Amino acid sequence: MSESKRVFIYDCTLRDGTQGERISLSVEDKIHIAQKLDAFGVDYIEGGWPGSNQKDVEFFKRARNLSWKTSKIVAFGSTRHHKYSVEEDPNIAALLEADTPVVTLVGKSWDFHVERALGTTLEENLRMVQDSVAYLKKKGKEVIFDAEHFFDGHAANPRYAKSVIRTAREAGADWVVLCDTNGGNLPSSIESLVHQLSPEFPFLGIHTHNDCELGVANTIAAVQAGARMVQGTINGYGERAGNANLCSVIPALELKLGKETVGPEKLKGLTSLAYFVSETANMVVPNNLPFVGKSSFAHKGGLHVSGINKDPKTYEHMDPDAVGNTRRVLVSDLSGKSNLLYKVREFGDLDEQDIDLDALLEHIKKLEYNGYQFEGADGSLKLLFRKFGKDQNQPFEFKGFRVLVDQNHTGQFVSEATVKICVDGIEEHVVSDGSGPVHALDCAIKKALVRFFPEIEEIRLIDYKVRVLDAQSGTAAKVRVLIESTDGHRSWTSLGVSSNVMEASWQAIIDSVLYKLVFPGQQTTDTRQQTKAPSGQLS
Repeated sequence: MSESKRVFIYDCTLRDGTQGERISLSVEDKIHIAQKLDAFGVDYIEGGWPGSNQKDVEFFKRARNLSWKTSKIVAFGSTRHHKYSVEEDPNIAALLEADTPVVTLVGKSWDFHVERALGTTLEENLRMVQDSVAYLKKKGKEVIFDAEHFFDGHAANPRYAKSVIRTAREAGADWVVLCDTNGGNLPSSIESLVHQLSPEFPFLGIHTHNDCELGVANTIAAVQAGARMVQGTINGYGERAGNANLCSVIPALELKLGKETVGPEKLKGLTSLAYFVSETANMVVPNNLPFVGKSSFAHKGGLHVSGINKDPKTYEHMDPDAVGNTRRVLVSDLSGKSNLLYKVREFGDLDEQDIDLDALLEHIKKLEYNGYQFEGADGSLKLLFRKFGKDQNQPFEFKGFRVLVDQNHTGQFVSEATVKICVDGIEEHVVSDGSGPVHALDCAIKKALVRFFPEIEEIRLIDYKVRVLDAQSGTAAKVRVLIESTDGHRSWTSLGVSSNVMEASWQAIIDSVLYKLVFPGQQTTDTRQQTKAPSGQLS
């Protein structure tokens, strides 16, 4: 591997990432994420701050007994306190107790922070840096020095900021990392300063935050100027607006700049890693997240779809498979026939010659005008394709339903649904209760059909969402209901739209059941959906 092309990846999701709002990881969560990061091929995994909480202490105890193939586990902490000698400092002692091969020390490089936040002198801060780095090196550790607020510090007092990182290097630091801790610098200033320092510091790293939405851009600029280590988090999790997003930094380095990071084969696991971390953290990956987001390679406009049908390069900057993502074509009121043709071929078991695509396109545009949206409901969309094809046979006829909600003498609400269906001339009339009106209707529909179609019992809810479409109408507003279902082998989505939430739910449930019956063996085209945890019963 060429040293000039090699960029080392330092992941701080387990420490910096957990400082993001609404993110809290258990020890078990952190172990699982670390193992995924190791398998993906990052060079360093920052496990936490052992001097700050018991959870991080436990993580390092567990990590010591595990095998790490590609990653070095890192303990993070600060330079010694100005009141303690390095041998007596409890934070330094905790870093040694963590028993990791690598320690990252954060030290102040902005004179304002030294005097205001630490309450010490500029000279003493330099001694704190020198003592801490030298002591940990004497203990056999690889030491990474994070120069906190370096770019702001350099703008205020360039001589002092540089003296801090020179002190760390002279004390034996293996890496010096320049931090844009407040995230307020621009790529031009980052690049200029890194370019100035990289000849003097051959093992230079960059750590940026995203407060100006420039975390990734600043990281790339630093690498172009000579930085050889990048620090960041998966999905950009972190304090305030987050850290530089490694899910964008890594493919940009590997695919755009020709740098060597995790390698092309492991890079194909990036999307899977992003979703694994988000699921473990109980977060949602934004659809429009670059490279790994569900919409990153999604095409909606008819002109765009026409182009990618001829050559994907017309509207895609790269092959989505390189990062483990997939191309998607959306069908909407902006669609042309190209969108429909793409979807027919994507489904794989429909014959485009059998479908009246012109009539279908007009029908979809009318439905979208009335609030339907098929971008997230491939199950209902596929059934619609079938409706405009030659095979229009329905496995059952739905006669009607009634739903009652009562409150009994104890104050408890009771929901009951009555359903009538007909299969091959045989009528079935059933009653079922549920935890709520929609749940009762769902149970009644399946109870009525299971006699004729035992496979109905395999269907289970993954997700149920209600979206108000015209909030100004108040309680009479039109709503869109989206249901995601699974039979244990695949998942599919269906939808319904109405000013009556029960009617919209009924439409979505019926489409869900129909999909199972008329497409019994087709696999879902979005495998990521199968990783979602059940969100509860229909209410």
